Amino acid sequence: MGWYFSAQSKSALIKELTAPRETENAHTITIAHKDCGEVLWSVVEVKPKTSGKPQRYIFCDLLDCHNGMWGHKPMEEAMHPYRYSCPLAYLEMTPEQSRAWRNNVRAWHAQRSDAMAA
Repeated sequence: MGWYFSAQSKSALIKELTAPRETENAHTITIAHKDCGEVLWSVVEVKPKTSGKPQRYIFCDLLDCHNGMWGHKPMEEAMHPYRYSCPLAYLEMTPEQSRAWRNNVRAWHAQRSDAMAA
């Protein structure tokens, strides 16, 4: 997937990315989100309109600004986004899609804790 840019502020982009959505088949709501500078982490719940249980996913939107236009590159956990600053609590809120990615998230947080303790 590529980048999507528009003439809006970063806060407006985040508001748009975290707003509830509705499609023909499902309702989607953002349960939690965190702006980590160049990455927006979100826990999104998808509720089917017909049968089936709601499912939760971790989304990673890379954020960048070019010529005053903010853009994002959407990814999800299953794509192993190679960014690991996802809040640890989000791992507890969603079923695992990528064990390797989650291990890297935990290692990233452990490394930061060790560095702060030193």
